[in-house]
Amino acid sequence: MHASLIQIAVNPDEPVNSRRERAASLVVAQRGADLVLLPELWPVGAFSYTEFADEAEPLLGPTHDVMAKAAAEAGVWLHAGSFVERAEDGTLYNTTLVFSPEGERAAVYRKIHLFGFDKGEAVMMGAGQELVSVALPETVIGLSTCYDLRFPELFRGLADAGAETLVVAAGWPDRRRSHWTLLARARAVENQAYVLAVGSAGTHAGIRQAGHSIVVDPWGEVLAEAGHEEEVLTVEFDPARTATVRDQFPALKDRRLGLAARR
Repeated sequence: MHASLIQIAVNPDEPVNSRRERAASLVVAQRGADLVLLPELWPVGAFSYTEFADEAEPLLGPTHDVMAKAAAEAGVWLHAGSFVERAEDGTLYNTTLVFSPEGERAAVYRKIHLFGFDKGEAVMMGAGQELVSVALPETVIGLSTCYDLRFPELFRGLADAGAETLVVAAGWPDRRRSHWTLLARARAVENQAYVLAVGSAGTHAGIRQAGHSIVVDPWGEVLAEAGHEEEVLTVEFDPARTATVRDQFPALKDRRLGLAARR
């Protein structure tokens, strides 16, 4: 299976409409891939909180339409990163869209764990309530976004629901890049699944992005890793390896659930 992780740079001087069209052209250039991925909040920047309300759009807005067209033109499964969605009730969400090679919307995921503690998206956005996975011809992908990576129970839930490949779209800051790599590998090892984690490049709202998109196999080995700058990271991987690793080292079968904590 061929995957392309588009580590696009978010430059505050580039108009959102221009970056949207540029992202679409990068997707179309991946014609021949099976799966293409974009990072978190690439239209506006994951830390550009002051822009969220102005750049929010409906689910069926311009990002949806441009990405659907790009997926169809490229003939790929497209994980279109995420954008700021304004729901019908006015609530903002950090929302991911997945499209089929025909340009049909296959899934919607709203980020569950919101970053910022008492500021930023944690107070500006609504939290998603559902785990979401998508069955591709070669593998089942489980969806997550950035800060979700710190919460192993989300990924365990995705694995329990049949996910074999865990996808993370992020706008991860460079100052915590060591956590990014460590957590991506941990999620792969503990769930015996591939992890495809795509970040953004550039600097926005004064926050330098980590870049370093990474692909990890079910044994925790790094198959490919990007640098700091904008690039397209491509990798070939065998989805069947997930089942092989789980069969040869069946650790997931030894889980003990429902234990009571002693106080």
